[in-house]
Amino acid sequence: MTGPLDGVKIIDFSNMLMAPYTTQILGDMGADIIKVEAPGGDPVRGIGPERNTGMGAIYLNCNRSKRSIQLDVKHPEGLKAVLELLKTADVLVYNRRPQVMERLGLSFETVKEINPKIIYAGLFGYGQDGPYGHKPAFDDLIQGAVSVPWLTHMADGSDPVYAPTAIVDRGVGLWAVGQINAALFHQCRTGEGQRIDLPMFEMMASFVLADHMGGHTFEPPTGPLGYKRMLNPDRRPYKSKDGYICVMVYTDRHWQSFFEKLGQAEKYESDPRYESMATRTANIAAIYRELAELLTTRTTADWLKFFDEADIPAMPLNTPDSLLTDPHLEAIGFFSTIDHPSEGRIRDMAVPSSWSGTQPTPTQHAPMLGEHSQEILREAGYTNTQIDGLIASKVINGPSQ
Repeated sequence: MTGPLDGVKIIDFSNMLMAPYTTQILGDMGADIIKVEAPGGDPVRGIGPERNTGMGAIYLNCNRSKRSIQLDVKHPEGLKAVLELLKTADVLVYNRRPQVMERLGLSFETVKEINPKIIYAGLFGYGQDGPYGHKPAFDDLIQGAVSVPWLTHMADGSDPVYAPTAIVDRGVGLWAVGQINAALFHQCRTGEGQRIDLPMFEMMASFVLADHMGGHTFEPPTGPLGYKRMLNPDRRPYKSKDGYICVMVYTDRHWQSFFEKLGQAEKYESDPRYESMATRTANIAAIYRELAELLTTRTTADWLKFFDEADIPAMPLNTPDSLLTDPHLEAIGFFSTIDHPSEGRIRDMAVPSSWSGTQPTPTQHAPMLGEHSQEILREAGYTNTQIDGLIASKVINGPSQ
């Protein structure tokens, strides 16, 4: 066994970011990921920068550890081919709406009939029993629907803005990895397959409201929605004398250590605002404002030393540029430079977990469009003559494409 999912076969009928990110993680765990792409390829291939057409940076960063087959499933022979692949698969992952899968001839009922043990995992916008079930969805739309932009407005009164990273796609993708692995465990024990719907809206609603349900956790409500500490305008990287610092003075011990290190132990003992988590939360606006003012009096390096000695969590504020040379990431070998067969030298990121036995690791480069089309079909039992016929009909790509 080279990885914890070695021997698991997953048909990746997805594109863009969310589900491809899911299947990349499963591929790093050792699963054989067969990425089924339409003749034009995954649209995210075109998001630059890129050295070669169809091999953009975001595509490269969410499609390693996979093989690619270019297949026109709208053609009868293309649909037949993907159904043939599904006969021996353990999992189908898709991110089209269920209505689209049904129109394509790939509904759960159809797939289950040819492979009763299949795990049919769909990542899409909304649960199918509600009025939004038919709607398409993207990361920005779900951020808005679960109030992420409005939370920024609640915090500081500014115009609502989306988080500048794909928190929905990445968050739902990570959630889906856990759900699919649990379904694989059930399949391994019982031999049973099942359909799993993984709606973005519901998942992210639980994600946000776990923090911000507030007084509405109780019936009747005991107070307003929102977690006061997170909605404080001074919950941000603090300005220091020469830059910024990120610090979390949070627990009773942190605050006691903080004032002792400042030589003001009596303030912690005498100021009732610091008595407990509850009293600090009630007075968090004033507490954070005072902390922000104090942190401007020393340099970032001085404060980092101060907080390390006081055993209070603190970090410098990285930029994307400085993150690439972060000393911790360099020390653990997080980044490596690999040779990609079409893209040359590219920067790769390690799997961010350590296993004592079956360590997940990238299994191969992000594939070129249809790079493995013929190889995959041969494994499914297609003859060279049949493959030549599919190429002639433009159901799959030829060797020079």
